[in-house]
Amino acid sequence: MAERILRVVACGSVDDGKSTLIGRLLLAAGNVPDDELAALADASATYGTRGSATDYALLLDGLAAEREQGITIDVAWRHLRTPRGRFLIADCPGHVEYTRNMATGASTADAMVLLVDAEKGLSPQTLRHTAIAALLGVRHVVLAINKMDRVAFARGPFEAIEADYRAHASVLGIDSVQAVPVAAADGDNVAVPSPHLAWHDGPTVLDAIEALQSMPRRARLDCLPVQMLLREVGGARWYAGTWCGDVLRVGARLQVAPDGTRAVVTAMRVAGDVADFAVDGDAVAVRFADEVDAARGAVLARGGSPVLHGDQFVADVFWFGAAPLVAGRRYLCRTAGRVTAGRIGELKHRLDPVSLQLLADKQLGANDIGRVTLALDTPIVFAPYAESRLLGAFLLVDPVSHATLGAGMIRHGLRRADNLHWQALDVDRAARAAMKGRRPRCIWFTGLSGAGKSTIANRVERALHARGVHTYLLDGDNVRQGLNRDLGFTEADRVENLRRVSEVARLMTDAGLVVLVSFISPYRAERAAARALFESGDFVEVFVDTPLAEAERRDPKGLYAKARRGELPNFTGIDAPYEVPEAADLVLDTVRHDTASLATQVIDYLARTE
Repeated sequence: MAERILRVVACGSVDDGKSTLIGRLLLAAGNVPDDELAALADASATYGTRGSATDYALLLDGLAAEREQGITIDVAWRHLRTPRGRFLIADCPGHVEYTRNMATGASTADAMVLLVDAEKGLSPQTLRHTAIAALLGVRHVVLAINKMDRVAFARGPFEAIEADYRAHASVLGIDSVQAVPVAAADGDNVAVPSPHLAWHDGPTVLDAIEALQSMPRRARLDCLPVQMLLREVGGARWYAGTWCGDVLRVGARLQVAPDGTRAVVTAMRVAGDVADFAVDGDAVAVRFADEVDAARGAVLARGGSPVLHGDQFVADVFWFGAAPLVAGRRYLCRTAGRVTAGRIGELKHRLDPVSLQLLADKQLGANDIGRVTLALDTPIVFAPYAESRLLGAFLLVDPVSHATLGAGMIRHGLRRADNLHWQALDVDRAARAAMKGRRPRCIWFTGLSGAGKSTIANRVERALHARGVHTYLLDGDNVRQGLNRDLGFTEADRVENLRRVSEVARLMTDAGLVVLVSFISPYRAERAAARALFESGDFVEVFVDTPLAEAERRDPKGLYAKARRGELPNFTGIDAPYEVPEAADLVLDTVRHDTASLATQVIDYLARTE
C-alpha cells in the first residue's frame, strides 16, 4: 500500500509570513539540501528583508517577481518529510489579486495552515481564504498566529484571535482548528517549543501538522473518468483516464455510468506499463472481459458508488473573471473528461466572506463567492462535491476567448430536469421549410444605437417579402414593449433580453421563417450564444458598422444627449461597452454607403449562401 501523503495549503493575507514559516519548517525537518542552503544565503543577501540574517521565505518565493516585490504570486508546492509522515505543502499567495491561485492550491488540499498577523488580527483576506477553503471541502485548520514578538509574546491577543476565528470557522463547517502562537522569522514554536511562549501548552506548528496524519481520510468516490478510448491491433479496447480513490486491482468490478453496465477489469496499464493494481492519481488504462459502451465523458465507478447523471444543478461558484458572472449568460463548462456549454440560471445569493451573510445580488465580481443554478446543454455524469471532488467540480470558461473565469462545486442535482422530455413532432423544421420553398435563417443585425440597424433590416425584409419570402422582423424596441417589458438596461437584464429573443428567433426559424433580429446586442458572449442555437450557416451576424461619433451625431431618438446629461445610465457606447464583432459574417459600412446599397449587400449575401 502506498504511503499516505497529505496535502496542506498554507494561506493568509499578504505579509502574514507564510513563506517564512514553511521555509523554517523545511529547514527544521532537514528537507533543505546543502546546495539550496548556499543558494538561499546568496538570495538573502540580494533580496532579503532581514538585513544580514537568512530570509527563509526565499526558499519558496522562486520567481524573480516574487523576490523583487517581496510577495508570493504563484503556488509553490514543497515536500515536507518527517519521521511521522509525508506532506505536500502549498505556499499560496496572500495578495487579493492572486486569490485564484490560492483557490487552485486549496482545491486538492486535505488541510490548511492559516497564518494570521498577531498585531493586525483577522483581515478580510484571511476570512476570504477561509471561506474559499471551506467551499472546497477543507475541514482541518492549523491556525498559526504569527509575529507574536510584535505583541510582546502576550497571551491575550492570541486568545482573542483564536476565539474570533473559531466562531467564524464553525459557521462555515470547519470544526477542527488547532491554534499555535508563532514568531516564524526567529523560529519560535515552529518546530521547537519557545521559552517566550511558555504559557502555550499545545503543539508547535510542526507537531500540529504531523498530527493531521491521524485525521480520518476525506470520503471520496472510487472512479475513473474516461478521457480517451484506445484500440489495439485486433480491436481490443482500453479505457484510459486518471484513477481516483482506493487501490484498483485487476479483477475489480466497475460500473459504467451513465448506462449502469457492470464489467470486470481483466487487464491494466499504469503509465503505459502492464500492472496488477493502480493507486490514487495514477494514469490508468483498463480492459474489460466484455466490450462496453464507454466513450469520453463516461465514468467507470466501483460498484455501489453514488454516481448520478443530469444536466441541471445547484452549485457554489468562486468567480475570478474580470467581467462579472451574470445570470442568463452562457459559458463553457469543463468537467472531468468533458466540455459542454451551459447557462447560468438564477444567482441565488452572494456570500460575504467577512460577515458570512447571504446577500441578494444580480452578478458576481472578481473573487466573489455565490450560489447559482446551472443548466447544461448535455447531461453529464456527476456526484455532489461533498462525495467526490473529481466528479463534483467544474470550471466555467469564456466561450469566445476560452479564458477560465470561475470554479464551481456541484451541491446537488435538480430533479425538475428528470421530468422534462423533448416531444417528437410529425411536422418538423424540414417539412415547414419545404412548404415555404426557402431555407430558414436568422439574420442578426448588431451595432450601436443609431447605427441604422432597424432601417436596414426593415428594407431587407421589404425586399424579401416582395420576393415571396416568409419573414419576421424582431426589433429591439418593439420586443421591449411586450415580451421583454419587465427588463431594464443593466448587464444582467441585457443578457436576459438577448437570451429570450435568441430563443424566439430559433423557434421562428423552426417554423420555416427567415427572421431578422435588430438588437444592439453589445456582448460577444451573447451573440456567440445566439449563434450556438442554430445549425451551421443558419445564423448570419451582420455588423452595422457606424463610428460612435457618427451615431451620436445622428441621434435619431435623442438618447445620446440624455446619456451625456446623465439621464440615461448604462447606455451603450457612453457608460456601457459595445464589443465589436471579431468575425461577423457581413460588415456594413454606413458612412461610405447609403441604406439602399447596404440592404442590397445583405440580399446578395443571402443569395450567395443559400
